[in-house]
Amino acid sequence: MSEQETLNPGATQEETTENMETLLDREALHVKVPRSGEIRKGVVVNISPSQILVSIGTKSEGVITGRELESMSEAERASLQVGQEIPVYVLRAEDANGNALLSYRRARDYLAWQQVAEAKARDEVIQTRITGYNKGGLEVDVFGLRGFLPNSQFGSLRRAQASGEGAEERWKQWVGETVNVRILEFDRDRHRLVVSERAAEPSRQEMKARAIASLEEGKIYTGVVTSLADFGAFVNVNGADGLVHLSEISWEHISHPRQALKVGQEVRVKVLSLDRENMRISLSIRQTMEDPWRKKVAHYSRGQLVEGVITRLTKFGAFARLEEGVEGLIHISEISDQRINHPKEVLREGEVKTLRIIRIDHEQRRIGLSLRQVDSAAYADKDFKLLAQELRELEESQGSQESPSESPSGQA
Repeated sequence: MSEQETLNPGATQEETTENMETLLDREALHVKVPRSGEIRKGVVVNISPSQILVSIGTKSEGVITGRELESMSEAERASLQVGQEIPVYVLRAEDANGNALLSYRRARDYLAWQQVAEAKARDEVIQTRITGYNKGGLEVDVFGLRGFLPNSQFGSLRRAQASGEGAEERWKQWVGETVNVRILEFDRDRHRLVVSERAAEPSRQEMKARAIASLEEGKIYTGVVTSLADFGAFVNVNGADGLVHLSEISWEHISHPRQALKVGQEVRVKVLSLDRENMRISLSIRQTMEDPWRKKVAHYSRGQLVEGVITRLTKFGAFARLEEGVEGLIHISEISDQRINHPKEVLREGEVKTLRIIRIDHEQRRIGLSLRQVDSAAYADKDFKLLAQELRELEESQGSQESPSESPSGQA
């Protein structure tokens, strides 16, 4: 059966022709005729040196040719493939051959400016790429558009890194790098697009919140001293300043942080506490180092007899120096078996006394001493063993000193 008969088996030739025209007209109603100035989605159907054919849903293809094709870079042309969907701008609805004249670049630029407007309206941080520089700053690629990043809008780190005489010496190093920016201002008609890296940087509060979130109590980190005060030092760790109290700077006694630290110095710190609500960080430098006091008292033990110089008398007891940097306390209850009201009733500053170690507190760096327990029966066995050891060591020492040396003739 012919197509004419399918349309209407009983129709005449004239009626069939009329029906065909009506059908074609009806189908044409569903085809949206392109209009100059509109953006359409098209599919690349053919690429040749002289033109690019793009299907835009009409009876004939649209064409990218002439100046539009010549203005496209080799990279742009190479990026297009047959079957690829691309946006196109209708320059003219129909040329002499009945094809729509299209522009790929104008469509991309139009959509890019739309993205710029939306990013500006949302105050959005966007990632761009540095493509060049001039005497005033850097050129960046923003959604395919050329943007300008003035040197006054560089981020803090970039400002610190900028050095040299001319723009090339200062800024050439950054070409090809990515940079986060915010849209500062734009004018589509004048093709003006200015961005700011500085405006895209997080605020100090945001940086501190992020830093605190990245830290853990009890862990050790590397930081940099940022400032010194009478009460301690501030150290920047992961982008936020924490306080190292004066007492946590050194194991040795210091009266001011400058005695141990200087601004800009890199230090290791231990996180003592994190107050996330008030965004406070408490740090320690001394707890990252071995306590020299522990090394000094390593040869002391509980129950050991020692000699100490009485250095100070107080209401609650007396302090005795065992060696340089090692001092212990004789509590008033450990001075005498008799009740006394003040240590001065038994002791005098500067005198040397034999004392017994009754406690060693490594955490508090304290040694407890006793005068009254020197002759304690409870430690008699320990005292005997220590005395025997000292005698052996003395004999060995004397024996080595008295060992005869050989004479040149081989006789003692």
